[in-house]
Amino acid sequence: MIHSGERAVGGVTTGLIGPGEHVTWEAKHLGVRQRLESRITEFERPRRFCDEQVRGAFAWFRHEHRFEAAGPGVTRITDVFEYAAPLGPLGWLAERLFLTRYMRRQLETRNRHLKAALEGDGWREFLTGAAAG
Repeated sequence: MIHSGERAVGGVTTGLIGPGEHVTWEAKHLGVRQRLESRITEFERPRRFCDEQVRGAFAWFRHEHRFEAAGPGVTRITDVFEYAAPLGPLGWLAERLFLTRYMRRQLETRNRHLKAALEGDGWREFLTGAAAG
């Protein structure tokens, strides 16, 4: 996610992540450098996994990743992303005014990059942490 400078800076930073493990992400969102730590709380390989915020800017979040066969050699990925902004009523207002739209665009952008990587040689980077070449 080059546009946000997102990178793993703690926990599992290369290769695949598994049940109970965590990763700390650093990125710039909405003009602010942020750190977010999430932990894998549910893991049913190869069908789904969930990560939940341990520390970060949200009051809470839960992100479920679902995978299902959609034909020969085709996998459908579905994201279920639930969250609450911090700051009570101000956070609720931010969600309605811009945050929900912003988060949807972030997921869509991530999924476009993920799709391109998985359909090309970029998937090797997910296993090794090194750039494909």
